[in-house]
Amino acid sequence: MQADSRPVIGIIGGTGHLGGALAKRWAAAGYRVVLGSRDAGRAAEAAANLGGRVSGLGNLEAAASADLVVLAVPFGSQQATLEDIRPACAGKLVIDATVPLMPPKVMRVQLPAEGCAALRAQQVLGESVTVVSAFHNVAAHRLAMDGPVDCDVLVFGDKREAREQVIELAEAIGLRGLHAGSLANSAAAEALTSVLIFINKHYSADGAGFRITGIGG
Repeated sequence: MQADSRPVIGIIGGTGHLGGALAKRWAAAGYRVVLGSRDAGRAAEAAANLGGRVSGLGNLEAAASADLVVLAVPFGSQQATLEDIRPACAGKLVIDATVPLMPPKVMRVQLPAEGCAALRAQQVLGESVTVVSAFHNVAAHRLAMDGPVDCDVLVFGDKREAREQVIELAEAIGLRGLHAGSLANSAAAEALTSVLIFINKHYSADGAGFRITGIGG
């Protein structure tokens, strides 16, 4: 851990839209970030564009060098990527942002046999890893911009203290994180992404999000 106790964040899929946007915001908030990619050179190049608190490595090396890991890869790459980084994730918190979008029907909810992508992640990584899921419904291009993002983040996990840590990370980048229950409940947010994609198209919206009403904050 760093002297200020903030964790080093490894973002697997850090050269993608969501991973890069999260990296930019966490780095600006004072966190050290390690981008992971299948191509270490590409990760290093992306990191150089984000500034001094960001570095880039291959996926396994990025996971190994981090205190906690964020998975921000397409659903089609989720299982293989998790199997690749699994040795470096033991004893760590892994935040899974995977959404089970199955092209070409991305506007239709298609949850996997495990019930949701987050449960698949926990199954692949094993009991030594604490999986929390979040950041499914935030438009990546909105996160990449400066300024506030009008969207809540639902946080799912079987351990309250792990959810609290992810909520703190969400709030550090200007989002409101909310406890949303067990990891199995992640199915709701994962499915909602397809609904938001449909809404974006139907209403010509530029990155629709959502807010939970009736609670403070």
